[in-house]
Amino acid sequence: MSKSIIPSTPNEKDYASSQSSDLGWIDSKDPVSLFSNWLSEAIVTEINDANAMSVATVDKNGMPDVRVVLLKDIDHRGFVFYSNSESNKGQQLSFSNKVALGFHWKSKKRQVRVRGTADVVASIEADAYFASRARGSRISAWASHQSRPVKDRETMMNELNETEARFEGTSVPRPNHWLGWRVKPEYIEFWQDGAYRFHDRLAFSLVGDSWIKGRLYP
Repeated sequence: MSKSIIPSTPNEKDYASSQSSDLGWIDSKDPVSLFSNWLSEAIVTEINDANAMSVATVDKNGMPDVRVVLLKDIDHRGFVFYSNSESNKGQQLSFSNKVALGFHWKSKKRQVRVRGTADVVASIEADAYFASRARGSRISAWASHQSRPVKDRETMMNELNETEARFEGTSVPRPNHWLGWRVKPEYIEFWQDGAYRFHDRLAFSLVGDSWIKGRLYP
């Protein structure tokens, strides 16, 4: 049998070094503020894209789908990301706006899970964010038929060049199909690595306008 690419089970020394003495976050009462604090810390320690998150959706056949996108805003209204509404995720969101998000910060040995509903953000909000993107990224949003089959990269580059020529010397507006979604959380769970798989988990559930929190077994 060839050598497995799966890492070996941690030994006693590995587990001992994973213990964390920082459990002050357990006393938090506001999950959005706690998330913001964890994200701020991860931005300092992660190699890149600390705001990367998995977004899980479901299609018309009930088959789940997941991909990684970038979180672009967070406040007490929810978690915001942007994408092409004609993509697979966009079509799935139009069918069912129930979604789950997942954040994993390896450098901090932490993860956050979010469950909620996604609604399209206001056009003025999407326009403002789109305008803040690099010009090349704005042009790419016009040139890409996201999630659709393409013959080869040459075809993609030809369409990109045509789009660049189209907007030469002019501003690049937001395409109508390029939207933002705000995930209103109903459940937020925080997880921090513990020795011997005895992790710390803290769950917040939205009941009415209040967050009810409680610990979970690992």
